[in-house]
Amino acid sequence: MSLIPSFFGGRKTNVFDPFSLDIWDPFDGFFVTSPSVANWPSSARETAAVATARIDWKETPEAHVFKADVPGLKKEELKVEVEEGRILQISGERSKEQEEKNDKWHRSERRSGKFLRRFRLPENAKVEEVKASLEDGVLTVTVPKVEEKKPEVKSIEISA
Repeated sequence: MSLIPSFFGGRKTNVFDPFSLDIWDPFDGFFVTSPSVANWPSSARETAAVATARIDWKETPEAHVFKADVPGLKKEELKVEVEEGRILQISGERSKEQEEKNDKWHRSERRSGKFLRRFRLPENAKVEEVKASLEDGVLTVTVPKVEEKKPEVKSIEISA
């Protein structure tokens, strides 16, 4: 198995790891710890802040289930696709709120911009039956699994 170390933050890429297709977020965790970000242009802060969405992936006996936190997004602002047969792509965009002429902003912390996450689905995924739902700011993508065929056991009678 070949591991390729990243030059940024020690992240490793593994050809067999489905998470290795994640889009790398160079600003992951940066906004929490760095007060100098306030000096950045707003477009750079927005782009970096929404570079990724947090997604959980669990496997049940019946399916692979992805849950993404996308607070405030409508289903029209989200896109779930399966490309090249086995790559699940989840993306979305939160538009920046329109500024009115008479508005006086005191603070603007809600993020706007685009995000994109990609996952390599395993061989047992039924990509033609993927379903997605959005409830309370959580996008749930369910990818059913192919039923494992249990080997047929044929009993052989023993003769004397």
